[in-house]
Amino acid sequence: MKRWNPPVALYLFLVFISGAVVGALGYRTYKPPTASSNARVSPEEFRRLYLQEIKARVNLSDEQLQKVESILEETRTRFHDARDKHNQIVKQIGEEQRAKMRAILAPEQLPKAEQFWQDRDQRNKQNKR
Repeated sequence: MKRWNPPVALYLFLVFISGAVVGALGYRTYKPPTASSNARVSPEEFRRLYLQEIKARVNLSDEQLQKVESILEETRTRFHDARDKHNQIVKQIGEEQRAKMRAILAPEQLPKAEQFWQDRDQRNKQNKR
Protein backbone atom coordinates (compact mmCIF):
# COMPACT_ATOMS: atom_id res chain seq x y z
CA MET A 1 0.00 0.00 0.00
CA LYS A 2 1.35 3.40 -1.02
CA ARG A 3 1.83 6.14 1.45
CA TRP A 4 -0.36 9.26 1.15
CA ASN A 5 1.64 12.20 -0.17
CA PRO A 6 0.34 15.63 1.06
CA PRO A 7 2.21 17.78 -1.52
CA VAL A 8 0.58 15.89 -4.42
CA ALA A 9 -2.88 16.41 -2.93
CA LEU A 10 -2.07 20.07 -2.34
CA TYR A 11 -0.95 20.52 -5.96
CA LEU A 12 -4.12 18.88 -7.25
CA PHE A 13 -6.22 21.11 -5.00
CA LEU A 14 -4.39 24.26 -6.24
CA VAL A 15 -4.87 23.21 -9.88
CA PHE A 16 -8.58 22.68 -9.25
CA ILE A 17 -8.97 26.06 -7.51
CA SER A 18 -7.00 27.92 -10.20
CA GLY A 19 -9.19 26.33 -12.88
CA ALA A 20 -12.31 27.46 -11.06
CA VAL A 21 -10.95 31.01 -10.73
CA VAL A 22 -9.96 31.21 -14.40
CA GLY A 23 -13.35 29.81 -15.41
CA ALA A 24 -15.22 32.33 -13.27
CA LEU A 25 -13.17 35.24 -14.61
CA GLY A 26 -13.66 34.04 -18.17
CA TYR A 27 -17.40 33.71 -17.66
CA ARG A 28 -17.60 37.19 -16.15
CA THR A 29 -15.52 38.64 -18.99
CA TYR A 30 -17.55 37.13 -21.84
CA LYS A 31 -20.96 37.30 -20.18
CA PRO A 32 -21.00 40.35 -17.91
CA PRO A 33 -23.93 40.80 -15.55
CA THR A 34 -26.87 42.76 -16.90
CA ALA A 35 -29.10 45.22 -15.15
CA SER A 36 -32.08 43.68 -13.44
CA SER A 37 -34.48 46.18 -14.97
CA ASN A 38 -34.22 48.51 -17.92
CA ALA A 39 -37.40 50.36 -17.00
CA ARG A 40 -36.82 53.95 -15.92
CA VAL A 41 -38.51 55.13 -12.79
CA SER A 42 -40.42 58.39 -13.04
CA PRO A 43 -39.07 61.29 -10.97
CA GLU A 44 -42.18 61.24 -8.79
CA GLU A 45 -41.82 57.51 -8.11
CA PHE A 46 -38.09 57.90 -7.42
CA ARG A 47 -38.80 60.71 -4.96
CA ARG A 48 -41.52 58.69 -3.20
CA LEU A 49 -39.20 55.67 -2.85
CA TYR A 50 -36.35 57.91 -1.67
CA LEU A 51 -38.51 59.49 1.02
CA GLN A 52 -39.88 56.13 2.08
CA GLU A 53 -36.39 54.62 2.38
CA ILE A 54 -34.78 57.55 4.20
CA LYS A 55 -37.70 57.72 6.62
CA ALA A 56 -37.35 54.02 7.43
CA ARG A 57 -33.56 53.87 7.63
CA VAL A 58 -32.96 57.14 9.49
CA ASN A 59 -36.16 57.02 11.57
CA LEU A 60 -37.26 60.51 10.58
CA SER A 61 -40.12 62.16 12.41
CA ASP A 62 -43.01 63.60 10.40
CA GLU A 63 -41.65 67.11 10.97
CA GLN A 64 -38.21 66.08 9.70
CA LEU A 65 -39.77 64.36 6.71
CA GLN A 66 -41.60 67.57 5.76
CA LYS A 67 -38.33 69.51 6.00
CA VAL A 68 -36.59 66.91 3.82
CA GLU A 69 -39.40 67.23 1.26
CA SER A 70 -38.99 71.02 1.17
CA ILE A 71 -35.22 70.63 0.78
CA LEU A 72 -35.76 68.21 -2.12
CA GLU A 73 -38.20 70.64 -3.75
CA GLU A 74 -35.77 73.55 -3.40
CA THR A 75 -32.94 71.44 -4.82
CA ARG A 76 -35.08 70.30 -7.74
CA THR A 77 -35.94 73.92 -8.56
CA ARG A 78 -32.30 74.94 -8.42
CA PHE A 79 -31.27 72.03 -10.67
CA HIS A 80 -33.93 72.94 -13.24
CA ASP A 81 -32.84 76.59 -13.20
CA ALA A 82 -29.19 75.58 -13.62
CA ARG A 83 -30.05 73.23 -16.52
CA ASP A 84 -32.12 75.92 -18.23
CA LYS A 85 -29.31 78.46 -17.88
CA HIS A 86 -26.77 75.91 -19.15
CA ASN A 87 -28.96 75.01 -22.15
CA GLN A 88 -29.39 78.69 -23.04
CA ILE A 89 -25.63 79.29 -22.91
CA VAL A 90 -24.94 76.21 -25.04
CA LYS A 91 -27.59 77.27 -27.57
CA GLN A 92 -26.09 80.78 -27.72
CA ILE A 93 -22.59 79.39 -28.32
CA GLY A 94 -23.95 77.19 -31.12
CA GLU A 95 -25.68 80.12 -32.76
CA GLU A 96 -22.49 82.20 -32.56
CA GLN A 97 -20.58 79.35 -34.21
CA ARG A 98 -23.10 79.15 -37.05
CA ALA A 99 -23.03 82.92 -37.52
CA LYS A 100 -19.24 82.85 -37.84
CA MET A 101 -19.48 79.99 -40.32
CA ARG A 102 -22.14 81.83 -42.35
CA ALA A 103 -19.76 84.80 -42.60
CA ILE A 104 -17.07 82.72 -44.33
CA LEU A 105 -19.38 80.83 -46.71
CA ALA A 106 -20.05 81.89 -50.26
CA PRO A 107 -23.66 82.85 -51.13
CA GLU A 108 -24.20 79.62 -53.10
CA GLN A 109 -23.02 77.58 -50.10
CA LEU A 110 -25.42 79.13 -47.59
CA PRO A 111 -28.57 77.18 -48.59
CA LYS A 112 -26.64 73.88 -48.42
CA ALA A 113 -25.21 74.78 -45.01
CA GLU A 114 -28.66 75.79 -43.71
CA GLN A 115 -30.10 72.48 -44.93
CA PHE A 116 -27.19 70.61 -43.32
CA TRP A 117 -27.79 72.34 -39.97
CA GLN A 118 -31.53 71.79 -40.18
CA ASP A 119 -31.05 68.06 -40.83
CA ARG A 120 -28.54 67.84 -38.01
CA ASP A 121 -30.88 69.59 -35.56
CA GLN A 122 -33.71 67.25 -36.52
CA ARG A 123 -31.47 64.19 -36.04
CA ASN A 124 -30.38 65.48 -32.62
CA LYS A 125 -34.02 65.95 -31.56
CA GLN A 126 -34.83 62.37 -32.58
CA ASN A 127 -31.82 61.00 -30.71
CA LYS A 128 -32.82 62.79 -27.49
CA ARG A 129 -36.10 60.86 -27.30
